Amino acid sequence: MTEVRNELVKKRYAAERRFKFYGAAALTLTALFLAALLVDVIIKGIPAFHETSVEIDVKVDPADVDPANLPGGNYDKMIKEAFRAEFPEVTGRAEKKALTGLLSTGGADSLRSMVTADPSIIGKTVTVPVLLGDDADLFLKGLLTEQKTVPGKATLHIARLEGEEGFVLTGDTTGEAAEKQLGLTPGDIVRFKGGAVRVTGVQNGYLKADPVLPPDPSVSMLDAGQWDVVSFSVPEANRRINDNQALWLDQLKSEGRVKNSFSWRFFEAGDSREPELAGIRGALIGSLLTVLVALSLALPLGIAAAVYLEEFAPKNKWTDLIEVNINNLAAVPSIIFGLLGLAVFLNFFGLPRSAPLVGGLVLALLVLPTIIIASRAALKAVPPSITEAALGVGASKQQAVFQHVLPLALPGIMTGTILGLARAFGETAPLLMIGMVAFIADIPQGFTSAATVLPVQVFLWSDLPEMAFKAKTAAAIIVLLVVLFALNAVAIYLRKRFERRW
Repeated sequence: MTEVRNELVKKRYAAERRFKFYGAAALTLTALFLAALLVDVIIKGIPAFHETSVEIDVKVDPADVDPANLPGGNYDKMIKEAFRAEFPEVTGRAEKKALTGLLSTGGADSLRSMVTADPSIIGKTVTVPVLLGDDADLFLKGLLTEQKTVPGKATLHIARLEGEEGFVLTGDTTGEAAEKQLGLTPGDIVRFKGGAVRVTGVQNGYLKADPVLPPDPSVSMLDAGQWDVVSFSVPEANRRINDNQALWLDQLKSEGRVKNSFSWRFFEAGDSREPELAGIRGALIGSLLTVLVALSLALPLGIAAAVYLEEFAPKNKWTDLIEVNINNLAAVPSIIFGLLGLAVFLNFFGLPRSAPLVGGLVLALLVLPTIIIASRAALKAVPPSITEAALGVGASKQQAVFQHVLPLALPGIMTGTILGLARAFGETAPLLMIGMVAFIADIPQGFTSAATVLPVQVFLWSDLPEMAFKAKTAAAIIVLLVVLFALNAVAIYLRKRFERRW
């Protein structure tokens, strides 16, 4: 009998150990998945917190600037002309367009700000940091393609073909194929001082090449001197920046004119169709205004409802029905509240679409059940002896509740409220239903201005095809997570700071 009992005890202990192991394994696996998700988001979002610009020497032409209207000057023209002057060998129309295409459409904003702040620079030449476009920015960050540069070791001679556009590449050793001497194969880009060519094939022991950055047309035969082979991991046809543009950017970088800086623009600008100009300020302010409306409505209504139901309401079938419905509303999908807001606030009351006022009303309805439930739980946690003591010394029921019970329950109430608002801050579906999905570039100026919110901004950017918006999406998610973590940290602090153990 004793042996059977010991065997049963061993099995029970073994089962407990397995249960603990399964629990620890589940927690570890969950933590690993969460860590992998956070690391992936951070890695993808970090590039969006930096922007790339190129320093250009620009002469502020008085003919293009009206002293009476400094912001309205033709700064874009001055920037493009100064940038083209940096590459005098670029003469074709298509090549000029590709060259200026490296700059952002908002590249002239820096010069406009400089002239507006200091009109005395009109007529002078100033160095302006001009923002690069999204494709150029991604290339310089190594996100479009990997670039490999190998120095050439043999002597390289380049001769222009007569009667056709192209070049012949040869080495010094006679009787040996140029392909073997130079270590080149078709598709390689050979860069040298004054130009670059792409090897297209082998003919009679020579290498034929087409111009990428055409050398001086007046020279028919030249010695390349120091040269190197440039290759890209992604073929030109599969990337949004061609070889010419890549080599121009590489040249600017080698000259020390490319600067990488923290992108304050990401936090100071509103939404834009151009990835390098897009920011989250409009969405962040829209979120704050929306949550402020929700807090102003849901907090007093939720606490008042909780106090009444817990302390004053008679216990009958009507209050039981109200409690059941409150618990059911807390589990209703959030998009249902969006449909309610669309039908009532927009269609019936005619409130402005996409406004933080409407968004706040919808989110107030969403978090109200959560606040009521959390507040009732906090009120229940206060020992009945507190109320009985107050009543025993002559206080009324109202005085006992509002002067003794409610202050002691406030930490729990605030914790539940903050967690409810954290949920509201991260909601997307109900706000999509009331039109906050629209593209809005302006910063909202009030509760009735058209606005969007941060989760919806993430949703909009994630659907755009440009690669740079993928980094913007991840960066906006990081900001959203920081805000949500901060709200949860405040809730934990309040609970730990003011928690009372009875």
